[in-house]
Amino acid sequence: MNFKQLSKEELQQIYNRQKAEYDSIVSQGYKVDIARGKPCNEQLDITNEMLKLEGIENMPKSYRNYGMLDGIPEMKNLFAQILGVDAGEVIMGGSSSLNLMYDTIQRNLQFGVCGGEPWNKVGAKFLCPVPGYDRHFAICEHFGIEMINVPMDEEGPNMDLVEQLVANDESIKGMWCVPKYSNPTGITYSDRVVERLASMKTKASDFRIFWDNAYVVHDLLDETDHLANIMELCKKAGNPDRVYEFTSTSKITYAGSGVSCVAASVNNVKDILSHMTMQTISYNKVWQYIHFLYLKSVDNIKAIMAKQRAVIKPKFDAIVNAFVDNLGEDSGIATWTNPNGGYFITLKVMDNCATRVYNLCKAAGLTLTPAGAPFPYGKDVSDSVLRIAPTFTSDSDLQVATQILVCCVKLACTEKLLED
Repeated sequence: MNFKQLSKEELQQIYNRQKAEYDSIVSQGYKVDIARGKPCNEQLDITNEMLKLEGIENMPKSYRNYGMLDGIPEMKNLFAQILGVDAGEVIMGGSSSLNLMYDTIQRNLQFGVCGGEPWNKVGAKFLCPVPGYDRHFAICEHFGIEMINVPMDEEGPNMDLVEQLVANDESIKGMWCVPKYSNPTGITYSDRVVERLASMKTKASDFRIFWDNAYVVHDLLDETDHLANIMELCKKAGNPDRVYEFTSTSKITYAGSGVSCVAASVNNVKDILSHMTMQTISYNKVWQYIHFLYLKSVDNIKAIMAKQRAVIKPKFDAIVNAFVDNLGEDSGIATWTNPNGGYFITLKVMDNCATRVYNLCKAAGLTLTPAGAPFPYGKDVSDSVLRIAPTFTSDSDLQVATQILVCCVKLACTEKLLED
């Protein structure tokens, strides 16, 4: 049934039914949250064996002391294998890769890149593929960096627009990217997009891509999406310093209590460490070693993530199946993604309806990420995109969440069609 093809009388009948269902839902006093991409307790319990590991007594004594600013060799090597880079291109961080991104931007604003002019002297701008990650945009807004929207498609950001912008504006200093299982659309950048990002001409010699590879091992299917190695491609294109690549174990071990890293060229690493030496003596090397004992190898990480997948894949399926069964793929009022990995589903409703859906859900006891959050300054000009995070909620609450969400989508969209 295509709602847009219905008569006013038919729409009114649907609206009346949905309003009655909605009022009944509100009366139940539900409290359900699918706003943030947090691991559920079952996922976190998988990691509990890390706290009981044997072998910690064999930790090198030097790891208990000051020093080793760039991290312990075991974890540098492991992250290097995950990202396809050299261990000498990896700097270990603390529990948050977002913290490393924040520090990198603040450092570049104040001190410049590799001895260049500080970004804050030129009014730095960033390209922001949309829909995108709200915390990336919050960092830019916090520092007063102007953000320029770049629309996403099934291959990644619109590269014609990206290439045009960076070639003509020297004040464009950076670009955010979540290249694998992108937050929130779940798409993985195509080889063609990655190659163009690596080789494009930029007017700013100190332009940097912030490659947030948060979901590098977070597959929902046995067959993983392929992501081209951007650092390798940048070297081939003669732009070895173009990328800062970030990742962490936040959704592999403990969220907010894992370890993180930044990978970059030798020049960038030298530049970063020259500032970090004033900032800290070292990050937590004991915790890095415990992580190494638990994670062991790339193959073992895959085995750990298979256990994670067994917990969360049914939750993604439940959301998608509920949309298929209750909205229909030809409804004309909603479309959605069915990602192969990552932590999010994007629900796209009729234009000028997302905020209404959000508010209806909130009043019914369902917490969503605010409409507009996946866009710079919280402004979705079409007011159509909602980010859905299935992982944290229990299976029973997820059923309630989908019931509320579907009802609110139908109610908001029939309201809009009746107004037009």
